Amino acid sequence: MIKYIEETANYLKEKGFNQPEVGIILGTGLGQLINEVDIIKEVSYNHIPNFPTATVEFHKGKLIYGNLEGKKVVVMQGRFHLYEGYSLQDVTYPVRIMEKLGIKTLLVSNAAGAINLNFKKGELMLIDDHINLQGSSPLAFKGVELLGERFTDMSAPYNATINSAFQNIAKANNITLHEGVYASVVGPQLETRAEYRMLKIIGADAVGMSTVPEIIVANHLNLKVAAISVLTDECDPDNLDPVDISDIIANAVKAEPNMIILFKELIKTL
Repeated sequence: MIKYIEETANYLKEKGFNQPEVGIILGTGLGQLINEVDIIKEVSYNHIPNFPTATVEFHKGKLIYGNLEGKKVVVMQGRFHLYEGYSLQDVTYPVRIMEKLGIKTLLVSNAAGAINLNFKKGELMLIDDHINLQGSSPLAFKGVELLGERFTDMSAPYNATINSAFQNIAKANNITLHEGVYASVVGPQLETRAEYRMLKIIGADAVGMSTVPEIIVANHLNLKVAAISVLTDECDPDNLDPVDISDIIANAVKAEPNMIILFKELIKTL
C-alpha cells in the first residue's frame, strides 16, 4: 500500500495539488459546497492511479483542489462505501492520499437517518462519537503499523476544539445543530423497525452507511477530524413509512446550505 500511496500522491502533486491544508469529504446529495471553492485543479477518480471509482449515481467522482475562505483545500466530491463492493482499505484510501498531500484537518459530511426522535429531518447533527457496525476495521490488515499506530486510540475521535467552534458558528447563524452519536452500518438496504429499535437501545442518535471508516483512518494518521450529518429522514419504528431514496436526496439538498455555512465559517478559523 505504501508504494500505491506514493504513486497516487505523486500523480496528484504533478497535477498541481500543492500542500492542501484541509480535506473535505462530501456525502450523499451534498455536492454544492464545490460552488464555493475557487477551483485550481480537478481530476476524475477514474484518472487517478490506484483510486477506486464512485459507482453511486448521486456521487460525482471527482477530486477537487482549490481555495476556500483563504485556505487550500482538497475536496472529495463523492465518496466510497462498503455497499459498493469495496474493501474498507479502498473506502479509506483517499484519506491516506489527502494526508500524504499535506492536510492536517479532515471535515466530513454525510446524509443520515434520525434515530433520536427529538431530531427532525432537514436539521444537522454534529457527530460527537460513533458506533462501528460495519463488521471490521480499515486498520485490520498486514503492515498497518508501517502507516501509523496499529492500536489507534479512539477515546475522542472527533476534535473537541473544532466541535466547539461549530457549535458557536451554528449559534451565531441561528442554525439548529444537534450533537450526537452516529452509527455506521453496511447497507445498502435501509433498516427494519427492529433494527431501528436496536440502534436506539445501544445509544445511536443517527444512522448511516459511511464516515466511520474514514474517521478511524484519520485518527490513525493523527489528523484533526470533525463530521456533520444532514438528517434526511426520521426513523420512528412505531410509525415507519417506506423511504424513497429520492426523498432522502431532496432533504439533503434542502439542508445543505446550513452545512455550507458551517464548513465555510469553520475553515476561516483554522
